[in-house]
Amino acid sequence: MSKRDLTIVGGGAGGLVVASVAAQLGLNVTLIEKENKLGGDCLQHGCVPSKTLIRCAKVASLMRRGDEYGLPAIAPAVDLGRVNDHVRAVIDRIQVHDDPERFRGYGCEVIFAAARFLDPHTLQVNDEKIRSRRVVIATGSKPLIPSLEGLQESGYITNLDLFSLRTLPSSLVVLGGGPIGLEMAQAFSRLGSEVTVVEQLAQVLAQEDRQVAADLQARLAAEGIRIHTSTRALRVSRVGGRRVVSCSGGLELEADQLLVAVGRKPTVESLGLEAAGVDFTPRGIRVDRRMRTSQKHIYACGDVCGPYPFTHMAEYQAGVVISNAVFRLPKKADYRVVPWVTYTDPELARVGLSEQQARERGIEPTVLRFDFKGIDRVLTDVETGGIYKLVTHKGRILGASILGPHAGELIHEIVLAMQTGAKIGDISAAVHAYPTLSQIHRRVVNTAYAPKLFSSRTRKLVALINRLVP
Repeated sequence: MSKRDLTIVGGGAGGLVVASVAAQLGLNVTLIEKENKLGGDCLQHGCVPSKTLIRCAKVASLMRRGDEYGLPAIAPAVDLGRVNDHVRAVIDRIQVHDDPERFRGYGCEVIFAAARFLDPHTLQVNDEKIRSRRVVIATGSKPLIPSLEGLQESGYITNLDLFSLRTLPSSLVVLGGGPIGLEMAQAFSRLGSEVTVVEQLAQVLAQEDRQVAADLQARLAAEGIRIHTSTRALRVSRVGGRRVVSCSGGLELEADQLLVAVGRKPTVESLGLEAAGVDFTPRGIRVDRRMRTSQKHIYACGDVCGPYPFTHMAEYQAGVVISNAVFRLPKKADYRVVPWVTYTDPELARVGLSEQQARERGIEPTVLRFDFKGIDRVLTDVETGGIYKLVTHKGRILGASILGPHAGELIHEIVLAMQTGAKIGDISAAVHAYPTLSQIHRRVVNTAYAPKLFSSRTRKLVALINRLVP
């Protein structure tokens, strides 16, 4: 039986961060990944390929919009196989950073196999038993497949299949109006598919501000994407080579391909968590704020434990694990300021409380708003869509929702402001370069001061000052 200081199960973002640091600090570390590559879902089937595909679709859309820039409008002939070859090339370039030999060079043993707990300290890996002082579970998540009549028989795809398609479907039905569903719906629509989205809740992006989500839905609809909210898929059948989705309200949708994007579920099957004495639910492994499971020497991070299914959150939680499991210094996860982005066009970025959430907590917020069309850089780029909502209370920033170009980049000024306790006056006082999109931060904040600045009382005060002071 082999003995280790630390064993990590899962070679995605969180597991790789822990393995890299622990091995370079001299611990006896083993990293176990059941697939034959490191990088996890984010690199292979999620963040990297999806954002690459989204960018390709954006270029196709700009080609069609050439006349808006005084250039010829071109209708591109899209070869999805070639597009996905490009996607694969980008993955391969980033894969270099996750080369197993790099981690072996740090002194980390890397094993490609499934792992299963035999007891709280022992893992079965192939024919080997590994006994470890501490264990980190970072097995991520996978697509949630609904129990839908006829789905398995009719056939469907998920994000695991999208980036290996060689032929663009002429029509596509997307089950799910969350981030993955909307991102891929828009991308495939811009590449040339006829796309319909089915969402059983009353709004797309249920976690987002209602007004902002509705604005995004309207923009997607304007591009030709059909979106049915408050609509539940009831069954799927196959007629020839096409799928027919029967929905509530008598709606019947027919398409070449069906994408299931209704959510994610933690990958906990076959880990033997019962043998390890690790508590878990269908939503994932239970952890405390130090990322410890019910067995204090076993930690978890990333999608497998939540609460946020983001790569940047897995990396953050991995840092908490390193502090507790490697340095043995108590550190607790802090989820007060967590940004996330839906990478549609325009992007929707969010941090902190929405207007509705603030009121649910008994706070009557002051909500500052500014339209992107009032920013000169947006006009020069012919990207005029979007709205910015800053949720504040007594000058303190509670949260922000940004729907606009490069919102995912813009949100970080608010993240830093919230993290450091800066108030809206600090943002107003900061010089923002012209012409940049970042000017919108100052413009939205200044809407709080304009009514007082140009009030009749202020005008009288200015007149008095100028009479009295030579």
